[in-house]
Amino acid sequence: MNSINRRSALLAGLGVAGAGALAACSTGSGSGSGSGSGSGKNALVSPSGSEVVAAEKKRKGTGRQQKLTLTAAPAMIDLGGGVMPKTWAFDGRTPGKEVRLSIGDTLVAELSNQLPNKTATSIHWHGIALRDDMDGVPPTTQTAVRAGSTFTYKFVADAPGTYFFHPHVGVQLDRGLYAPLIVEDPKESLDYDDEWVVLLDDWVDGVTGTPDEVFAELKQGMGGMDMGSSSPSNSPDGDDMGDMGGMDMGGMDMGGDSASASAPSSGDMSMKFMLMGAESDLLGGDAGDVNYPYHLINGRVATDPDVHTVKPGKKVRLRIINAGGDTAYRVALGGHRLTITHTDGFPVRHQEADALLVGMGERYDVLVTLGDGVFPLVALAEGKNANGLAVVRTGSGSAPKATVRPKELDGMIMAASQLHAADEARLTSAETDVTHQIKLTGGMDKYNWAINGTPFDMNDPDAHPILIEEGQRVRLDFVNDTDMWHPMHLHGHTYQLGASGPRKDTSIVLPKRKLSVFFDADNPGQWMLHCHNAYHGEAGMMANVAYQA
Repeated sequence: MNSINRRSALLAGLGVAGAGALAACSTGSGSGSGSGSGSGKNALVSPSGSEVVAAEKKRKGTGRQQKLTLTAAPAMIDLGGGVMPKTWAFDGRTPGKEVRLSIGDTLVAELSNQLPNKTATSIHWHGIALRDDMDGVPPTTQTAVRAGSTFTYKFVADAPGTYFFHPHVGVQLDRGLYAPLIVEDPKESLDYDDEWVVLLDDWVDGVTGTPDEVFAELKQGMGGMDMGSSSPSNSPDGDDMGDMGGMDMGGMDMGGDSASASAPSSGDMSMKFMLMGAESDLLGGDAGDVNYPYHLINGRVATDPDVHTVKPGKKVRLRIINAGGDTAYRVALGGHRLTITHTDGFPVRHQEADALLVGMGERYDVLVTLGDGVFPLVALAEGKNANGLAVVRTGSGSAPKATVRPKELDGMIMAASQLHAADEARLTSAETDVTHQIKLTGGMDKYNWAINGTPFDMNDPDAHPILIEEGQRVRLDFVNDTDMWHPMHLHGHTYQLGASGPRKDTSIVLPKRKLSVFFDADNPGQWMLHCHNAYHGEAGMMANVAYQA
């Protein structure tokens, strides 16, 4: 079928900017990987130091403030279809209420922690290049907010775009504590009639267990089982995996003795939450490891979907956010093509597509001119044989089935690697001052995910910093030494993929591939760099990108 070559080309494209075989890029790039530079003796810029204060003063603000209180507390929420789990949520709803600002406005948000069992929490403002001490990352940028207490976040939002916010403590990301954050630019030239914010999420909490229980099971590891490379013959897309369109998979063993990866363990290990045999050619193999009972769009299950009603012929802007913990989504609107205008808040050269591949933490803005009728917006859980559903209604017609699979899902599928930054978003040409190799290591065997072989230590967050200096042009070479894909997120900055790729803060790095990105060190402080798979990050695939004082 035609989608084979298209998907193969996409897979090749995801290794943009120095893809190549892992063997060709595993020797590093010169100035260190962070290991060896982190004896703890380096003087690092404090998250609330004078350098941070000076950078904040340079931000152009309107003087307007938007004040709100966000109460994190237990809640029973209605996901539709009679599904009413107990979870944790902001102000009793999931997703939380949308926060919308204009560029340059100051957000003043008081977090009130009413979580049970003395559970501490925080709020991370995902994608916002804000002042370091407001980034919401205990223990690096703040002390975790204790149960029964409050903390006020205050920062200027000086970059327009589609963002969201969520906790940065444990695996709380995989509960109901998230909401969209939209920063508007009144001078933006994009023309459209209507707007719809679309939040995607994979849901387990209060249904089959809690994220903490999921993590406890995953941490046991797979022992002698080979989870990394399920045989193509075990995959519904096995034929695609056998012919990658001439692409060099960098030595990745696509076959091998992996039959056990498709069957439950014969041992005593609990397998309540682990999903076996989830395979995706788009993601280079293993698609994910958590068996979610539901996939949500705007907090609704597929059997009782969210409905967006608008008149036919209207041009609608969709702001698509993947707030999931372990699932990439392939998103399509039945009967329509999508025009991609932004990713992670930054404009790209407009690009048409039938479907989008959206990793955890990624956001895409798209325009679509709507036909007359009832249309399914489907978020296919990539490799997991499940989907989320919402409905666009512009006229009469029956609602689509929960399992609908519009043909667009197998059409032209776009990911960030195939996009180009709009002229106004592209980094200025500059010599690279420092290059860091960011080797992604670990696996399901021991569940020992890490960066440069060293899991992040919450008790000593500045032990192995990736050192940079203010004013530098920094290159990061992500070298994925694992058998799984990772959506890599950098706090406080946006980076550019290669020489002309899009500006991003979260990017998919495929197994056994290399991805080079560039950013300007213009926001001093200490910033997390981590996999946005909630469970990989918590296991240790995280590092501190720290400015030297």
